This record gives sequence, C-alpha cells and structure tokens, in this order.
Amino acid sequence: MHSGMARLVPHPRVALAATAVALVAPAAAADAYIGPGAGFAVMSSFLAIFVTMIVVLASVFAWPFRALWRVVRRTGPPPASIGRFIVVGFDGQDPALTDQFLQEGLLPNFAALKAQGTYRRLQTTYPALSPVAWSSFSTGTHPARHNIFDFLDRDRRTYLPLLSSTRIGAVEKFFRLGKYLIPRERPALTNLRRSKPFWTILGERHIWSTILRVPITFPPDRFHGAELSAMCVPDLLGTQGTFLLFTTRPPAARFKEGGQRVQVTLTGDRIDTVVTGPENTFVVGHPPLTCPLTLTLDRAERRTTVTIGSETVTLAVGELSGWLSLPFPAAPGVTVAGITRVQLLELGEHVSLYMSPINLDPEAPAMPISHPDYYAGYLAKRHGPYATLGLAEDTWALNEGVTDDATFLKQAHDIDDERRAMFLTSLEKLRRGALVCVFDATDRIQHMFWRYLDQNHPAHRRDVPAEYREAIKALYRKNDALVGQVMATLGPKDLLMVISDHGFSSFRRGVNLNAWLHREGYLTLKDGADGSTEWLRDVDWTKTRAYCLGLSGLYLNLRGREAGGIVEHGDKARALKAELIARLAGLRDEAGGDIGVREAFDTRALYEGPYSENAPDLVIGYNAGYRTSWDCASGMVAGPVFEDNTKAWSGDHCIDPRLVPGVLFCNRKIEDTRDLSIVDIAPTALRLFGLEPPPHMDGRPWAVAS
Repeated sequence: MHSGMARLVPHPRVALAATAVALVAPAAAADAYIGPGAGFAVMSSFLAIFVTMIVVLASVFAWPFRALWRVVRRTGPPPASIGRFIVVGFDGQDPALTDQFLQEGLLPNFAALKAQGTYRRLQTTYPALSPVAWSSFSTGTHPARHNIFDFLDRDRRTYLPLLSSTRIGAVEKFFRLGKYLIPRERPALTNLRRSKPFWTILGERHIWSTILRVPITFPPDRFHGAELSAMCVPDLLGTQGTFLLFTTRPPAARFKEGGQRVQVTLTGDRIDTVVTGPENTFVVGHPPLTCPLTLTLDRAERRTTVTIGSETVTLAVGELSGWLSLPFPAAPGVTVAGITRVQLLELGEHVSLYMSPINLDPEAPAMPISHPDYYAGYLAKRHGPYATLGLAEDTWALNEGVTDDATFLKQAHDIDDERRAMFLTSLEKLRRGALVCVFDATDRIQHMFWRYLDQNHPAHRRDVPAEYREAIKALYRKNDALVGQVMATLGPKDLLMVISDHGFSSFRRGVNLNAWLHREGYLTLKDGADGSTEWLRDVDWTKTRAYCLGLSGLYLNLRGREAGGIVEHGDKARALKAELIARLAGLRDEAGGDIGVREAFDTRALYEGPYSENAPDLVIGYNAGYRTSWDCASGMVAGPVFEDNTKAWSGDHCIDPRLVPGVLFCNRKIEDTRDLSIVDIAPTALRLFGLEPPPHMDGRPWAVAS
C-alpha cells in the first residue's frame, strides 16, 4: 500500500468534510459517548449485552420463518465444493524475496503450502497500487468497472486532489439554540468503489463473510456478514494521518509530510497545553475542539507523567505508550472520542512529546467504520483498543525524523498483532462461508526498511543493528508462523489462499514528470511563477496540454472535461497521447545511468468499462529503482526531473506492474496454465460456492482441484 500519497491530500474539502461527519455522525454514533467515566462504561456495557440478547433471541425465533422463505424463494445457499474460503492477504509480499527465503529454508509453512497445492505469481493491476488492486480483488473487475484508479482523483474544476475512494458531504442546515447548532440532516458518506464485492454477492445467497481490513471498504459494505473498514478511514482531524509534536524547541519549518508542531512552554517541571481536535460544528463559529494535555517532569528519573483528559501514564525517555483515550467535549451530552499513543522523545534542555495520529475510538467511532455498526465496538471489547486509521503505521513521523526505526517497528508490529488476534478469533468462529483479512505490515515495513536491503540506495546505512537490517526477513518469518496456525485449523472442505496485491522494488530515484512536461513544453507556468507552489497552483491551464497527478497517472488537459481544458477531443487528443507515449518510453536518467520510465500505457487500451472517463489518460510504468518523486507527488513543478530519494521511505511498487507481481499460495492445485491475476479471485470464490460469476466480471474462475 502506498500510504505516502494518501496522507498528502491537502484539499480543504477532504479534511473539513470528514470533520463534519465526525461531529455530526448518525445519532447512534454521537450518543454512544455521553462522557467519560464509569457511568458511561456501565451503560455501554449494559446496552451492548442487551442489544446482543435481543438480536440473538430475534434470530432464534425468526429462523423457522427465514428457512421457510428460502425454500419458497429458493434463495438459500447453493451446493458448494468448499465449506470455508479463507484469504490471508499480506499486502506487498514480494515474490523474489519469497523465493529467496523459501530457498534458505526460512518459510517452512509456506513451503508446505506450496508442496500441498499451488505457488504462483499473481498479476497485479495497472497501476500496481493497493487501492486499485484490492478493489479488483474484491469485485473481480478492472478499474474501468470499479472506478478506483489511484489513491487520488482530481477536482476537474480546480485541478486540486481528492481522495479517489470516498466522498464525504457537508452539513449545511442547522437549528440554532443559543450558541449551539443542531444538525437538520446527516452528511452523505459514499464509497466510490463500484461493482459489488464478492462477499455481497455471497450474502445475497445467505453465505456469511467476515471481512477484516480489506482496502477500500470505507464506508463499510452492507451485506450478510461482518466487516471492519480499512484504507481511507480518516483520523479524527479528517486527514489520512497527522501526527503531533509538542516541543519546547524554537519554531522551525513546518513538516512537509503529515505532521504538526505544537509549541509549548515549560513552567518549572510542568507543561500545560491542549490537544487541538477538529472543528466543533455544534457551536456557532465552529471553534476547534480541545482536550487538556499536561506533562509533569521527573528529571531525576528521566521520565514524565502524561495526563490526557482523565488518563495518566508515566513514560521514560523513548518509551511508547499504549492506546490512550482523547475525549473532546462538543456539546452537552456529546463527546467526540479518539485514541492515540504518545512517546517522550527528549527530556533535557528541551522537552518533546510525540503523539500519533488520533484514531477514531473503535468503541465510539465518530463515523461508521464497521458493519454491523456495533462490530467495531465488539472487537474492542474483546481485544482491547486498536488502530482504526486506514493507514495506521506512522510512516511520516519516521520520514520526518521525529520517531526512529525502533518506534516505527513497534507500531507496525503492535498493529499487526491487533489484527492477528481479530483474524484468529474470526477463523475459530467461522463454520461456513468466507473470511478475508489483509495484513499491512509487509507493505509498511518494506516501504521504510528497504534501504537496508539495497546497498546502492542513497539512504542505505551499514552501521545499524541487525534488528533493522533483518526487519523484512523477520516479518516474513512471522507471517510464515501465522500461515502455519491457519493450516492447522483447515478441514477437508476448506480452501486457503495466501496472496499479495503486488510485489516490491527499491525506490532510489524520483521522477518529476511535471518538471519534464514543463521542460518539453507540454505544461506552462503562470507569469512570474517558479513552479515551487504545491498542488499545481502555479500552472497556467490556458496554455497547458498535459499534467501529472497522483502516483501513476498522466492526464491530458481536455476541453470540456477539465475546467481549463485546451486539448480537443478526437484526433488531436489521440495524437498528443501517442506523442507522449513515444517520448516517455525509455526516458533516460543520465545522471543515474539508467532508464527511469519503461513505458507509458494508454488506459483505453488497458481496460474498458462504464467508468473509463474517470481514468488517467496514461499510466506511467516506471523502471525498477524509480518512482514519482516527492515533489511531483505533491504537485510541484520546480526542480530537476530526476533526483535521489534520501528518505526512509525507500521501497515502493508504483512502477511498471509487470515488474511487481504479487504471490498466490493455495492449499489446492490450481490447474490453469494461463497467467493468474488478482482479478480472477472473486469469480473463483463465487464458483467454489456454487454461484455463477456475473457477466460484468473481467476475471475468470480458476480450475481448482477438489
């Protein structure tokens, strides 16, 4: 997954609309948190038990009637060749590393799975991005049918970026009661992924599915099953992950990526400040919500006591806390709830405290993050608090040098352990149906620690502990142990697939194609502008024919499509596209001594479907070792076309998809000789359960041995 780009989205509408939902969520979500304290805990526990009892009793009494109705309608589960369909997704597991570790004997359970059934490469999507690939996994369709082409889309009126997967509407009508505003409507919250996921189709025939943290499931699907949302669930600030740094150090330049500095003052051995939350849309003027934060220092013991709201924790320097509650009182009887983790970074001449992005509290989420609505709270009651942010591992704090390798690894493994507990519990409970869980740690740790695998990477260091040099290998072995646990539970009618959505490669050099387009005359800047402003704000659209946005897409500035479009549809657009394809193929990085772009793909030749008009005009197939540069990703035109990537974020997969296939392991033989693709899994799942895949699916079922 490419958490980097999604977190860079700056469009005010993205953040503010998400904030509106957080504060004006459905009544059940807002009322679920009446205020901190034992009274709330007792009440919520009672309500959870009471509601569960009612649901169980209703299910028992309704069962005979449901069974009779299925007989009459013939809509019950069809004859199936399997009992359980279990998918373990290790996002980004790379086939080359998998082969290496198999040969070294480090993955005995993967080896056993290979010997028992199948191990093959799995074709990814164009582009090789997680939101695209996992959407194709779930729907059995290519992007032109599921409408997800990148992390980002663009507002065609302003050219500013928008999240591609979710739209959150604003509340505009209120009743006023003194200083308070009471919303008269619920904001619209829409998942822009189109085509039904296979679990929805299974549910229509009363086949249960449990879906845990599969990307592009926010807001959650409604179907016969349970689901916990993943990628694009925002933090409480309405962003895709903003960390906070409270520090007594003098003001410095703002963070470029996903963080905010908060200047604090030390008075004696105490710091009093506030955590600033989202805007309070319940109050006239929408002032920000706040939660008090106090640090009481013990210099002799080199530790501090941190008090947030009603919670207190004592931390030594370098210690990362567990999850802490952040209550933000919004109005009488309404509190917006978040959870966070904090770390004391320094305690000397200066004091600094890191705070992770504020996750939605799973016990009282301010937005719907699960189906049924109570499922997120049920998981929290059973397993304790857990990360809910779609891209929860804080890659940006490590990129900015605020946290270190050790902190990032602990975060990643803690989040991974949270998910494993949920998955294993769900596996134990599932008697028939589907279970899908996606684990992100493979992707995140490879993004941040690939520099220790690649000795030629600009950020490579030799003088690091083995824990960091071996972090990727250690995670593969940890994943292997999980595969062994799953295999031990399999019955004769169970089918297990272990898959990844794409592989991985080094990211040594960045490519700013907007700088190239400017240099070659396809993109023009406004008079007096130097191209250093983010989000293409320096571009003169009346003279620009092409531009890049997102991690892989290049767009023509088409008349009638973009607000300032100048390129005519038809022959002129086709000619411009062909010219760009020819000139970008084999684009050489003279300083780096290699090819930066292998090929530019015409999306009209890649796939067709009802959402083709939303696709980029070209998908850029970067060479191994290259990727969209950080400046290009943030919409800057200035600077070189090629430059070194010196950040901790050192591995990537946003390159030519032919270079980064995923992996497929299965406990049964797959007898197809054709290339296997991630788009084939949904129709295969339906066929295994006795259902015929709908004709709109692009994927084709595999011949799976019984």
